Formats: sequence, C-alpha cells, structure tokens
Amino acid sequence: MPGPEADLALLIDAARTAGDIARAHFRSNPEIWTKPDESPVTEADIAIDRVLRTDLLAARPDYGWLSEETEDDPARLDAERCFIVDPIDGTRAFIDGQTSFAHSLAVVDGGEVTAGVVYLPMKDKLYAAARGHGATLNSVGISVSAKTSATDATALATKPNVQPKHWKGGVPPFQRVYRPSIAYRLALVAEGHFDAMFTFRDTWEWDIAAGAVLVQEAGGTVTDAEGRSVWFNAARPTSAGIIAAPDALHASLLDYRLGR
Repeated sequence: MPGPEADLALLIDAARTAGDIARAHFRSNPEIWTKPDESPVTEADIAIDRVLRTDLLAARPDYGWLSEETEDDPARLDAERCFIVDPIDGTRAFIDGQTSFAHSLAVVDGGEVTAGVVYLPMKDKLYAAARGHGATLNSVGISVSAKTSATDATALATKPNVQPKHWKGGVPPFQRVYRPSIAYRLALVAEGHFDAMFTFRDTWEWDIAAGAVLVQEAGGTVTDAEGRSVWFNAARPTSAGIIAAPDALHASLLDYRLGR
C-alpha cells in the first residue's frame, strides 16, 4: 500500500482542487440549506465533497470514506485505511464572507492519522504533515511553540470552554483567542502562532483528524479532553473533546483541567 508521503501528495492535490471550487462560490451568494442538526451547508460544501470523494476513492479504491457531507457507510470500519474529510470547516465563516474557513483532509490507518492537510485557499496557507516526516506550512517546516506553562499562554477556544465548571483545578491564567475553524485552530498551534487549543464538547473526527497529525508532527501532544489518545475512524466518529499543545503545556493544561 502507498506510504504516508504518497498519501500526503494525493491529499495536497485534492485540497487544491477543493480550494478552486470554494473560490468559485466564495462571496457569490451560494445556495444554503439547514441540516437536521441546525447547522448550515452550502452548495460549495456539497460540490467539494462530491469531487473529493470521486477523485480520492478513484486513486485509493480500497480506502474507506468518512465525510461531514456524506451519509456514513459502516463499510469504512472494515477498511484498513480511511479518508476523513471536512469539505469546508467553518461553513458559517464561509457564508459570512470570512477567509478563515478551511478544507480538512486526512488518511487514517489503524486508528492513527498518517497524513493530513489543512488548506485555507483565501489565505493561501497549506498545512501538511505525514507521519514520521514532520509538518509544513507552504512547504516550510513548522513546529509548536516553546511555551511550557499555562501562565500567559495563548489558547484558541470558545467562551464556554473557559467556564470554571470545566477546570477542577481552576481556570488557567491563559489568554483566550478565537478562530472559527477547528482545523485552522489546530494548524495555528502546529505552526507555533498560538500555544494551545482545546474544546470540551464531543468533536467530530473530520474537524480534528488532519489538524491532529499536524500538531503531533510539529512536536506537540494531542489528546481528548481527559488526556486519552484519540482513536480515529471509530464507529461513532467523535472524540470526547480535544486538547492540543506543546508537551509540557499540554500537561499543565491537563493538570488544571483534572485538578491534579
């Protein structure tokens, strides 16, 4: 079977194709529908999903497929490898004309992400990582920050996640910042632009798979909200939250989180 680098090259080409489609619809009043969970989906999401599924499975017909915009097929659970895709992460930002939406594409092998791409076409930022080969931004190597303590760290999170009920050891003295796309938040941690990101609600795999391998290959740690490893391509494709940060900072945040 192809190695992580070959899969990564495939994902990069596919991400650029997704970006071309997104640009064609961006700020052009795309048709919008509301899904059963009340979240929006646009004609761009659907078009990108259709093209990615066709192109990627044509190249890797033995891989499974998991995407936010495709009805789940349990057959993916029997596949040795699986694509995990979010055609547009940050659909609301896309609808609002904000440039911080992203395409998130990953390959999972045995529960572990082996290749991932997060691409922001309107910012011309392509983050990529293959297991054992490091992480890059526009082909230049990146690494997580050197921050070791939660004190004065910059953390990407929504307001509800800094409520005291989530922190048995007290809310850490970090500076909260925000970006709409979870995949982009992970990528920003991978490049060291911000120190950490976290969310404590159940999180869909397609939001975090590509970003998780970025952070790990950039030298950081990624776990669920309780400090456990995340298994990807699960029957119910969610993680019990996520914490991503440089190793020592991750441990510090987890101490505050668990009160230990």
